[in-house]
Formats: sequence, structure tokens, C-alpha cells
Amino acid sequence: MSNYTQSTNFATKDALSSGDPLKIVKGTEINTEFVNISVAIATKADLASPTFSGTPSLPTGTTGVTQSAGTSNTTIATTAFVAAAATAAVQLAYPVGSIYTAVVSTNPSTLLGFGTWTAFGAGRVMVGFNASNALFDTAEETGGSADATVVSHTHTFSGSTSTTSLTGTFVAGKPNGASGIVSFTNLVGGSGSGDQFSGGQYSVDASHSHTVSGTTGSSGSSATNANYQPYITVYMWKRTA
Repeated sequence: MSNYTQSTNFATKDALSSGDPLKIVKGTEINTEFVNISVAIATKADLASPTFSGTPSLPTGTTGVTQSAGTSNTTIATTAFVAAAATAAVQLAYPVGSIYTAVVSTNPSTLLGFGTWTAFGAGRVMVGFNASNALFDTAEETGGSADATVVSHTHTFSGSTSTTSLTGTFVAGKPNGASGIVSFTNLVGGSGSGDQFSGGQYSVDASHSHTVSGTTGSSGSSATNANYQPYITVYMWKRTA
């Protein structure tokens, strides 16, 4: 791109005296000026929808360099401004105290180009803040365990039935001296004793009660057992500055 530079100063010819050959405007002089003008015009950008070539740049201190974040107008922005605006936008997304997660171990200060970041929450999952629950009512409060203890224990049982009266009578007709007869006690009526009896009706009082007790086998153990929810491992970082 070039600017027009005048080759002939035509105004100075007016001060020359008549007959001075330099007072004459030559065709070559006019032609030179038209060439210079056409070259300058051809290398300038149009005002309407210009198409630039080469590497256009703005001088330091122009609007394109000094505009601030949030500017929304038609002024040209330099690459320096765009880069600074992009960095500022990312910094707004990750203020001090924010958490960054990734599946690579590279420190976010390297990935994002700003801030001081420290590893965060090793071996833990995050849970939402809950002011109504003392376990979750403070930021960065920790709790829980990777192991759950199941205490070894047993169960006992016991019980009894109430006494039940089961009395009745029967008729016995075996002769005295017969063998193989069940022995009864507290017989009422008839005659005989032990395994020998005859005649009459006999009353048997079978009142009794039942008592049951015992212990089941042990269950559980005093060791610790893994108690993990489904999970996926990532790197977490907290911005501290």
C-alpha cells in the first residue's frame, strides 16, 4: 500500500516570468501525476467492504488495542485484544475457589494459562451443599469411610407354652398277671398296680407345659468391608489464586 506523492509543484510555475520555459506545464508532468495518483488509489482499501491483503495491523493506542472486555461495537479488535478477552472470559468461568476436572494430570495453570491450582479431593466424591444437614452444611466438609464395619453378632430366642390340662378316662380289661401293658400312675378306680390291673375306669392327668430356647449361629465379621458406590476416576483441581 502506498500513498500519493506529488512529483511536480504546479503552483510554483505561476511565479515564474513569461517566457521562462519552466513556466510551461508539460504533458509528461501531468502524465506522471496521473500515474502516481492511480497507483496510490489502486493500493488503497475501499471504504465499503474492503478486502485487505498482507498482514493488516493497527497502531498502538488505537481503539482496537485499548477497548475493554464487554465492548460490543463495530471497532476493529487486534489479536492482542482478542487473546486478552478470551483469557478474561475463561477466568470468569473459573474464579478463585472453583473446581476444575479433567482426565489428564496436567496442572490447569498450564492448560488454561492462568491461576494457581492445587490437587483437590483425592479419593473422594463431591456432594451438594445442604444447609439443613449437619453433614453437608459447610464447604469442603469431609466425612464417610471407604470401609463399612459389620460387627459379628448372634441372635437368641426363647419361649414357653402355658400349662394345659389333658385329663380323661379309659376302660381297662386286661387280666391280672398280663404282661406288656403300659405302666400308669395316679390311677383312679379298678384294682391292681404297676403293669397289672383289671376292671374299672382309670383317670389319667396329662397336664404339661413346653419351654423352648436356643442360639442361632453367628453372622457378620469384625473386619472391614469395601462399600463403594459406582465411580469413575478423574483429576480434580481447586483454584487458590
